Amino acid sequence: MGLFSFLTKEIAIDLGTANTIIIYNDKIVVDEPSIVAMERSSGKIIAVGKKAMMMHGKTHENIKTIRPLRDGVIADFQATEAMIREMIKMVGIRRSLFPPALKMVICIPSGITEVEERAVKDSAEQAGAKEVRLIHEPMAAAIGIGIDVLEPTGNMIIDIGGGTSEIAVIALGGIVNNKSIRIAGDDFNIDIEEYMRKQHNINIGERTAEKIKIEVGAAITDLESPPDEYPVHGRDMLTGIPKEIMVNYSEIAHALDKSISKIETAVLNALEMTPPELSADIYRTGIYLAGGGALLRGLDKRLHMKTKLPVHLAEDPLHAVARGTGIALKNFDKFNFLIK
Repeated sequence: MGLFSFLTKEIAIDLGTANTIIIYNDKIVVDEPSIVAMERSSGKIIAVGKKAMMMHGKTHENIKTIRPLRDGVIADFQATEAMIREMIKMVGIRRSLFPPALKMVICIPSGITEVEERAVKDSAEQAGAKEVRLIHEPMAAAIGIGIDVLEPTGNMIIDIGGGTSEIAVIALGGIVNNKSIRIAGDDFNIDIEEYMRKQHNINIGERTAEKIKIEVGAAITDLESPPDEYPVHGRDMLTGIPKEIMVNYSEIAHALDKSISKIETAVLNALEMTPPELSADIYRTGIYLAGGGALLRGLDKRLHMKTKLPVHLAEDPLHAVARGTGIALKNFDKFNFLIK
């Protein structure tokens, strides 16, 4: 500990395509949608997070909303930097005479390139970080679920986020094999929008599709405790007049079937690539599901039917990756070889 170590503040960030979560002092202090709203004329940031999400799809020509991350990686460098900067302000780190030096651990998809990694580091540094370290999402998810990743036992993690689905086999503190596919929560929303257009002749926006997914989204058509039908409001494609229709979970399960099948195929590919000794471990330990996409009703059951393996849903799948990043930051000496 140096003389000025009290000036260093440590924060863990799950920089997600859909949501950004920040952990400070072992607590989730920021949990906001990854979106910014800015003025086109001046480039000034008007809102970040929930406030910007409320404007999404409802803006006039001088305001645009930007989701700066796509498929788990930075698509808009300046917007990402502005978003990180504003969200760090929300943490409420008290500024004394000297501004605190920020040390950040940020989690990244396991399939991203070195250039994309560099973009994450640069964005964080531009937003005020003195030191930036990166950890892979499946590893962070495993730590967040409570798995002892340093043990010589194989564990399979599936982390379904907003932009990517990460499938990894972890043992001895390393990722033995991983499959990162760009099919995840955003694709589910697109599937729902498309289904509504084709089957019901109704145009809906991204936010409405997200609400449908949360309220009546399902991976299988025979749920034990099905949700009630959900009223959907949108624009009739024939008349142009707003209208309401009711949708049920089995319709949405049909709409999402194609994307979920791609995730299933990736899981089977990852299992094929797993060394035999680790396969024996996975037969015993099963598959762990994390990420917001894991909350889709019946997904665990569907994966169990496909793989015949036990499938465990994380206790708090939405925050598993963020919590794991926070634990890795707190126990830096123990996990430092996992952090780049």
